[in-house]
Amino acid sequence: MTPHISRKRSTLAIATAVAAGALLAGGLTTGASAQPDRAAAPSGAPVALSSTARADLLQDANAEKAATAEKIGLGGKEKLVVRDVVKDRDGTTHTRYERTYDGLPVLGGDLVVHTAKSGSVKSVTKAAKATIKVASTSAKVATTSAAKSAESTAAKTGDTKKADAQAPRKVVWAASGKPVLAHETVVTGVQKDGTPSKLHVITDAATGKKLFQYQAIENGAGHSQYSGDVEVGSKKGSNGFDLTDDSRGGHSTYDLAHGQSGEGKLVTDDDDTWGTGKPEDAQTAAVDAAYGAQLTWDYYKGVHGREGIKGDGKGATSRVHYGKAYVNAFWDDSCFCMTYGDGEGDKKPLTSMDVAAHEMTHGVTAATANMEYSGESGGLNEATSDIFAAAVEFNAKNAEDVPDYMVGEKIDINGDGSPLRYMDKPSKDGNSLDNWSADAGNVDVHYSSGIANHFFYLLSEGSGAKEINGVKYDSPTADGSKVEGIGRDKAEKIWFKALTTYFTTTTDYKAAREGTLKAATDLYGADSAEAKGVAAAWTGVNVK
Repeated sequence: MTPHISRKRSTLAIATAVAAGALLAGGLTTGASAQPDRAAAPSGAPVALSSTARADLLQDANAEKAATAEKIGLGGKEKLVVRDVVKDRDGTTHTRYERTYDGLPVLGGDLVVHTAKSGSVKSVTKAAKATIKVASTSAKVATTSAAKSAESTAAKTGDTKKADAQAPRKVVWAASGKPVLAHETVVTGVQKDGTPSKLHVITDAATGKKLFQYQAIENGAGHSQYSGDVEVGSKKGSNGFDLTDDSRGGHSTYDLAHGQSGEGKLVTDDDDTWGTGKPEDAQTAAVDAAYGAQLTWDYYKGVHGREGIKGDGKGATSRVHYGKAYVNAFWDDSCFCMTYGDGEGDKKPLTSMDVAAHEMTHGVTAATANMEYSGESGGLNEATSDIFAAAVEFNAKNAEDVPDYMVGEKIDINGDGSPLRYMDKPSKDGNSLDNWSADAGNVDVHYSSGIANHFFYLLSEGSGAKEINGVKYDSPTADGSKVEGIGRDKAEKIWFKALTTYFTTTTDYKAAREGTLKAATDLYGADSAEAKGVAAAWTGVNVK
């Protein structure tokens, strides 16, 4: 049933205790993840930064960005813009920058500078390998023409209705091949399933030719998986209680009342007892959304030392009851919010814990590697949300939602009880890719994500048949090789470190292999079983 919630300023003590009892009583078998690594964190692991400590590091990076640009050999017209920073236990800092050229944003110009405790630069990870330089910053194509072209592109895709192009901005496009002067136009509208659309169209400023396009609204199908009686954070308001969790950055939950714009109305209650467990009660979906958000906050803070989506201690917002019979959920970085529909017939709100974790992780990705939501980088972006949705589920240990390596197993979107996606063998859904091929970048990002999902399962649990928490899995490899899992606890730490320190906007599967190998080396050593496991798991999905 849907959660009936009471009390404010919650902990997960009740749900966790019940779940632990259920796992012990049921004698559920597990795979490699049953014995997580509880040893002291390695020297290459990130330290937990308070919002103040993080702000200090960002301030230092800003003060030194001109010197850093010179140190790493950037040209005189190039400047760095600080975005994020991660610090390791051994004193290494990984500072993420965007770049400008002659005052123009460089798309694909982002980079990460890895600096030793001594202050010397160890290495630089760049999204673009080419030297950033264009012959002229004067556009031959007028912005009005660029806008019309972008609207035409949106219309041709068939994904954007009511297309409305915003004023284009002049940029340097460096994400693929030789850098060129370009226009970036954002076309707003509505996608076919009712999701808002913010299509970014990049056109050559000299010829008008389309160079690239990607969708900024990152969505993923979820399910109304109910978590039983839980506790969520709330606080005393002017009229009773507000569904605002000050212990988790002030995360607040709003009711759109089936509207499709605006913030909505803050969810409130007279007696701090929320929902009835029935979808007819508007508070029930709000409870699920708030619970999922707090689980996700607790996971990133407790496991990775990241306080909030941006690492700045600030909570996002959740909006429930979007549209009518909207069967989806999405993250929008511009409002820093998750938005949930109520599903078929407005009876199945898509507000489960893994949907919340999936959507909030899109926010984490946007604040770090910001992988373009198109092509192979888009598949990796989507897989990152699936990977950490599974990690949050395992971390929560909720008795009503026994952790597994499936996505959308409760929504029954296929009408036969099958999940939406499988991580052990993604192709079982009929669409997703098990392994990499040269065509991977041309597949929908929700299906090309199967490659990384499969990698993560192999790295965590290994190949072959096994049973985990009562679910049977049988994971193959591309070449028939046997892969030994290193445990989910280590696998998720490796993926998180790669995401926050080595992945960039243009990361493809080959670069993801390189980034995760570097992350495993930082954490466990170049000759470690963990680094060898990463290499074997990527080979298992044909990424070499």
